[in-house]
Amino acid sequence: MSSSSESRASEIHVAVDLVVLTLRDGALSVLLIQREDEPHRGAWALPGGFIEHGEELEGAAYRVLSDEASLGSGAVHLEQVRTFGTPGRDPRGHVVSVAFMALGADLPDPLRGEDVADARWWSLADLDGITLAFDHATVLEAAIERARSKLEYTTLAVTFLPDEFTISQLRGVYESVWGCSLDAGNFHRKATRSEGFLVDLERHAAPTGGRPARLYRAGPGTSLVPPLLRAGE
Repeated sequence: MSSSSESRASEIHVAVDLVVLTLRDGALSVLLIQREDEPHRGAWALPGGFIEHGEELEGAAYRVLSDEASLGSGAVHLEQVRTFGTPGRDPRGHVVSVAFMALGADLPDPLRGEDVADARWWSLADLDGITLAFDHATVLEAAIERARSKLEYTTLAVTFLPDEFTISQLRGVYESVWGCSLDAGNFHRKATRSEGFLVDLERHAAPTGGRPARLYRAGPGTSLVPPLLRAGE
């Protein structure tokens, strides 16, 4: 092997992968793209791409959101999850990927990017039997667990909701993300007593046949004290 070939083989490339989550019809859903090119042509994968020269990680994540998912920077809450760099995770070479989690309320259907065969939302339940490209199943699992954990100790749940919402809608977020049912009265008591979590708007949502529900908006807090723990913890 020539020195130039050895140099190319030893290069380490950096990429970003995006786990974009929203609630659709009450189900926690992830945005997947169908790859148009090799490797894994035709397979479903997380939106992602290589870092461009001089580009910051967060800037690359927002570029991928725009190019492959047609989502603007103001549509989601974005944060890093972890880094994946196991050799062999990408057949094109040694690729280190920084995974980001992007959460948003009622995100729209994506418009397919130029280098993408298809793009659509998948409920997590519908992913049974679907093999994702690369190690994206592991990346997705890590991001889902991050979201579930952060709902316990932070106010992150409100990022899945519109500006004004009811306690029932908020409880629905927790139930969808955690995958379990919660006692309505107990949840209401804990959520409304957590300082800085919610602001009571002192008015009600439009009646839907039952007792009108009070409306709330997100409060100024970022941490839940005490935390809202998952069942059995």
